[in-house]
Amino acid sequence: MAASRLEKNFLRLLVRCESMAADKRDEKDWRLEKYVEALQEMLTELKKHLSKPAPEVLNEYNRKVEFMKGLLEAEKLPNPAEKALANQLLAPGRTSTTGKERVSATKTVHLQTKARYTGEMRSELLGGPSHSVDGSDSGELRKRSGMGDEKQSASELDAVLHHHHNVQERLAEEMLNLARNLKNNTLAAQNVIKQDNQTLTHSLRMADQNFEKLKVESERLEQHTKKSVNWLLWLMLVVVCFIFISMILFIRIFPKLR
Repeated sequence: MAASRLEKNFLRLLVRCESMAADKRDEKDWRLEKYVEALQEMLTELKKHLSKPAPEVLNEYNRKVEFMKGLLEAEKLPNPAEKALANQLLAPGRTSTTGKERVSATKTVHLQTKARYTGEMRSELLGGPSHSVDGSDSGELRKRSGMGDEKQSASELDAVLHHHHNVQERLAEEMLNLARNLKNNTLAAQNVIKQDNQTLTHSLRMADQNFEKLKVESERLEQHTKKSVNWLLWLMLVVVCFIFISMILFIRIFPKLR
């Protein structure tokens, strides 16, 4: 399906943003931030457009826009260590925007910013350069006589990077532990609910069986009651008949005195 006009404008602006992010910019340059905001608005409109791209393409566009936003947020952090850590957490785009590059432009920008922040960290650890004449002379002296300090600073930089790596691993391990605990709690709750359901089913089954037994016993009691009433009725009839016959015989045997 051919790209819509909105998608073409979005791609042009995205290429422009990737190009500006790859270059070293002035801190007061506000254009990239405004361009990224416009990208976000255009992406929102593109998702609602009738002739919108495939979901995979939209996901790639969203990934690149989120990368640009994260890049701008990382640049606003106060020190290079935090910038480098935030840069490591960014996820660049997987495919080329124009289709002409072998490597995605966002990946190139990611590598460039990573190298720049690493250089800033190294410069911060080694000490910033001085612009005065005396400072440059003393810096030259330090450069000649302080190769050991430079190696020590490099090792300190490696220690800082190793520390950040350990922090990331610890956070990942904590997240895994939380996910594992959540899974165990969910399974335990599921087992409890399953046992409760089995107990409830057993109770309902027992209630049905007791109801059936009660029904049978009620029918037997009713039949027994009917039989008892019938026998009592026949007994009373027999007694009445006996008394009646006895009275007749008594009258016949003992006539009335005159």
